[in-house]
Amino acid sequence: MSIRIQHLTKNYGNQKAVNDISFDVNPGEIMGFLGPNGAGKSTTMKITTGYLSATSGRVEVCGFEVAKQSMEVRRNIGYLPEHNPLYTEMYIKEFLRFVGTLYGLKGEKLTLRVSEMIEICGLEVEQRKKIGQLSKGYRQRVGLAQALIHNPPVLILDEATTGLDPNQIVEIRNLIKAVGKEKTVLFSSHIMQEVEAICDRAVIINRGQIVANRTLVELQSEGKSLEEVFHQLTMQ
Repeated sequence: MSIRIQHLTKNYGNQKAVNDISFDVNPGEIMGFLGPNGAGKSTTMKITTGYLSATSGRVEVCGFEVAKQSMEVRRNIGYLPEHNPLYTEMYIKEFLRFVGTLYGLKGEKLTLRVSEMIEICGLEVEQRKKIGQLSKGYRQRVGLAQALIHNPPVLILDEATTGLDPNQIVEIRNLIKAVGKEKTVLFSSHIMQEVEAICDRAVIINRGQIVANRTLVELQSEGKSLEEVFHQLTMQ
């Protein structure tokens, strides 16, 4: 499995932000991770990427255990958090070169990879600007470019389209679908249309617990929309 989460729990004092959840993400799969605000999505993703420690349970990425092999895990993950952290005074190329060096890229290989990311993420028109001069949509593109710079097999995107206008949402959605052809993608959102447009499967979390794990094809064959299932399971 690209991602394996087993009996994961995260407590904050007496509050269980994540309560004994388990699921897998298969190689080459784009999986939507759905839930209301505060359901435990971001906490799960931060634990998976090594930014938070779990209270209990086990998380593996590409066969490496997050708690014991965090550096190997981070080499195999590209991560775009909900609040996209960018150095706004840096130029796009400058920033991508900086991130690339953190992953050990250098010389001609680094230069080539930066050029590839600018093309793949549609940054050609804006590439000579500082990040602080970019629109929200282009900042998200830069965030995706930094997540992909080291060509990781696993991509983790937390609310990647939040705050974008309709045109920007379509652009980022198409970009995620394109890169998802060669990556395993875990994509969190609370917007049903996004998941239906992008993902192969959906895991729904509510109050820290998994309440559904279904493929989009299964739901369609049953004549159910993802939105119907989501509201049924999260409004109880």
